[in-house]
Amino acid sequence: MRRYIRHPTDCPVDVQLSEVVPPGREYLRNISRGGLCFRSLMALDIGATIHITIPVAQPVFETAGVVAWCEPTPDGFEVGVRFAGQDPRKHRIVEQVCQIENFKREIWMQDGRRLNGEEAALEWLRRQQV
Repeated sequence: MRRYIRHPTDCPVDVQLSEVVPPGREYLRNISRGGLCFRSLMALDIGATIHITIPVAQPVFETAGVVAWCEPTPDGFEVGVRFAGQDPRKHRIVEQVCQIENFKREIWMQDGRRLNGEEAALEWLRRQQV
């Protein structure tokens, strides 16, 4: 049984395997207080430590994670990552992602516009700064 509720999203995430390899832009499938799942074009080794950046969060969220699983899909792989350590900011990022997803649904219902996760996050952040 899961300890944390998964929240579906398609917000962007930057993933870096080592300091030598530049980060790659991927997209989340879901996020929870315990970790996240993202789509990847390449398989990642279970147990690999990765650096995660969620650039649409305010402030930008960065943390380390450990690959818990990697499953093939028709268009690549889904990778499950467990957050490493006790980072209290995890709670805030999960809340922000949920707010962005709610905002995305509101825009669809009110304006008929379909935003992807990145577009919704940028517009949501602009409105928060007003």
